[in-house]
Amino acid sequence: MIHDLSKAKDLPADSHICIVGSGPAGAILAKELLSTGLRVVVLESGLAKITSRGDALRATESEGLWIKPWSRERVLGGASTTWAGLSSPLDDADLAPRAHLGGVAWPIPSAELSELWEQAARRHRFPGASDFGPRGFARLRSKGDLQPIWQELEEKVFLAAAEPQNFGTECRGVWESKNTDLVLDATVTQLHFDEGLGQVSRLSVVDRTGQTHTIRAQVFVLACGGIENARLLLASPGPDGVSLGNGQDQVGRCFMNHPKSYAGKIRFFDPVRSAPYFFGCIDGRFAGYAGLRLPTERQAEEGLMNSYVRLEPLFPWTDNPGIESLVTMVKQASGFMRLFRRSRKDELVELRDYSETGDDSEIQNARRGFWGWLALGFTVLIHLPGVLHYLAYRLTRRTAPIHGARIRAFMEMEPRAENRVTLSDKLDPNGQRLPLVTHDVSPLDRKSILEVYGALDREIERLGLGSLEGTLTDEDPWPINQDASHHMGTTRMGREPADSVTDPNLLVRGSGNVYAAGASVFPTSGCANPTYTIAALSIRLARHLEQVVANGEENKA
Repeated sequence: MIHDLSKAKDLPADSHICIVGSGPAGAILAKELLSTGLRVVVLESGLAKITSRGDALRATESEGLWIKPWSRERVLGGASTTWAGLSSPLDDADLAPRAHLGGVAWPIPSAELSELWEQAARRHRFPGASDFGPRGFARLRSKGDLQPIWQELEEKVFLAAAEPQNFGTECRGVWESKNTDLVLDATVTQLHFDEGLGQVSRLSVVDRTGQTHTIRAQVFVLACGGIENARLLLASPGPDGVSLGNGQDQVGRCFMNHPKSYAGKIRFFDPVRSAPYFFGCIDGRFAGYAGLRLPTERQAEEGLMNSYVRLEPLFPWTDNPGIESLVTMVKQASGFMRLFRRSRKDELVELRDYSETGDDSEIQNARRGFWGWLALGFTVLIHLPGVLHYLAYRLTRRTAPIHGARIRAFMEMEPRAENRVTLSDKLDPNGQRLPLVTHDVSPLDRKSILEVYGALDREIERLGLGSLEGTLTDEDPWPINQDASHHMGTTRMGREPADSVTDPNLLVRGSGNVYAAGASVFPTSGCANPTYTIAALSIRLARHLEQVVANGEENKA
């Protein structure tokens, strides 16, 4: 059942499990728990549609790299309402102990994660292993004009469902089921630890009128993002006079992102007309592209992070604001997009402008009313020659000569204690302290992506493909500085309390009955978009909670 907290007359009674957040982690967890018969309540801070109050609650303070507000949506479905859907499994290098990171490793075997990724593919519309492989997207490598044989680089495929999942709508059947209560307009402000019980007994929840409510459950799961999970724990007193789960001063630490930006270009000696595998395309059920990274062995030998680059084709109309305005308007017309996909369902549809990828630009994520949409239309009109040039190639099967490609870098950040979430002195509309996110790239982060660029430069020259223009070595300030909306690592899982907030089952240490879900539990981030692994961990957590709650197994941390 769906409730609006400010209007609800009968709030859900005590539930088995209370999930805070309806984004990918919370929604998938609720969907996985549906078959267990357990009573579940899901608390969403926003409503089913975007509101000005929800937008106000997205605010953070940033030191170092800036946190985008649309990476923290307060609406049913959370960040899945704005994401482009890109997915890829973590690499072996990400999961295994890395000496240059002090031996930190994932406490989950890679074989177990692989099976969980496959379950996510079968049940939640993510790509499976075969979709990435030679019978899937990788078969496109043989198509087009670019088929290099690398010596210093490896390829990594990233895929998205052609129509990305919005987990608010994907889980409509869950919200309407008799065993699940979805409560909208329910902003959790504090968890209350009961010393006598040795666990959390209730949550304080505020609605849009300012009224405070109490929600009780046997078990609580924080699934509200890498920043908000830490914020709630820091705002909640726990045992021994410290905030909940923070007995070892680890809550909020080791915040990680995937800093991204353009840096450098490749000028091709001979024009390229088609390279769907590297430049990006829609192929059946999935859209995708192949990025370039250093081999795992070299990363280990030289103590490097797992960063990568992708190649973005430069068309004659690239960076035309009229085209991005048009693409933004078309994407909002979902019926038109479905019609276009159906008309090309048996064809390979190659990228014709980077704005088509759904990357989270300000234009595509801006809030706008009537005048805002009118401004988009006006932008299309004043750039009409370029827009028509683009459409001539987008609506036909013609190929334009591509003389160059921009390099778009995506960095893995090392998990450093000084990159962290703390509480600011500024307050949000509910009178709660804002999260202060302090993070920036380290010398190791920079060195790692510089080594990728160096390898790419040598490979382009060796293969006679062209020349690389622009380097990162002389760049000051550092240009790869955009928030990727991938907020990870503030409640990391691990085997040792000294360097983790949650145990391998994601139980917050010292809480008794509070779990964390989502990317906040990642010990390291790799270079892959995190939602695929978030889904895998949510499936795993659902099975564990079924054992703990339904079968009465002991909870440990």
